[in-house]
Amino acid sequence: MAGIRLPPDDSDISHARAPINADLVSDDDRSVAADSWSIKSDYGSTLDDEQRHADASDALASGNFRTASDYKLISDKDELDSEVVTSMLGLQSYWDAAYADELTNFREHGHAGEVWFGAEVMEIVASWTKSLCIEISQGHIPNHLDDAKSEPVEQSEKYLSSWSVLDIGTGNGLLLQELAKQGFSDLTGTDYSEGAIDLARSLADRDGFTNINFLVDDILESKLERQFQLVMDKGTLDAIGLHPDGPIKRIMYWDSVSRLVAPGGIFVVTSCNNTKDELIQEVDAYNQRKLGASQEPDTPKDNDLDLSQDSPPFRYLNHVRSYPTFMFGGSVGSRVATVAFLRS
Repeated sequence: MAGIRLPPDDSDISHARAPINADLVSDDDRSVAADSWSIKSDYGSTLDDEQRHADASDALASGNFRTASDYKLISDKDELDSEVVTSMLGLQSYWDAAYADELTNFREHGHAGEVWFGAEVMEIVASWTKSLCIEISQGHIPNHLDDAKSEPVEQSEKYLSSWSVLDIGTGNGLLLQELAKQGFSDLTGTDYSEGAIDLARSLADRDGFTNINFLVDDILESKLERQFQLVMDKGTLDAIGLHPDGPIKRIMYWDSVSRLVAPGGIFVVTSCNNTKDELIQEVDAYNQRKLGASQEPDTPKDNDLDLSQDSPPFRYLNHVRSYPTFMFGGSVGSRVATVAFLRS
């Protein structure tokens, strides 16, 4: 099903941050942000802008990657030009300014900041992910989960204590706090905005979650040297898709995520700009690209991925079914999709 983008009600747009004054994102900022991304090939070499676009062209031609202008967090009826907002929301300079404001609000008023997609979605994601991990710990590969199913935290801890968790693009870190309430204990959050990490640490300290580890790290150029049994993304893929080089950066994103999820681990992605089917199609395209590259003669092996010719990096595992849906043009859709993939 194609992505459905209905204009949200005023009460439903808390996850789409109010655009910061456009003066905060100058043309120079856009140029610096666009040029500052270090693009690396599968073999670790740094590529210049012309070469990175050439290397990505084949993957883009065969993959299911949309252009940055296809991704919108606001409707065409909003005052700001949609293309301008698309670029702003994809730039680190935007998020640095946004989290600087939120950190100031926290210090002055104790505000936690915005919860992307709302608190209800965050709670559903955390509870559903807990149930999924418990099922896997018990030796089951579920093809359906009751989203309302829950076990006492005391019983959950014996299953969840062994799960190492990474939240990429953690923002204010509230998803990790919710996962801690569900019984997870080995928790790490990363974000490329130093202000976001400062805010997440401050909130965790205030709320008594001092065991959560927060690090400044860019998912597209991750310096993390460990792998995790569970990797979470709530909105980061959406933001990456809004960058002017979104299609290229989405390819880089999946390469990085595949290195961070441990074999047999799971990746849970929550998006407001992609349906479940679109996320599955994007992962299938990534799988085909990696398998095709591994079968090319004289192609150096990517030891980090360690793929065999018949082993795709990810396969679809499950998705949240409890989000409210609506009918549009004869198709049923939801404002939010959460999908889990199993790492080979």
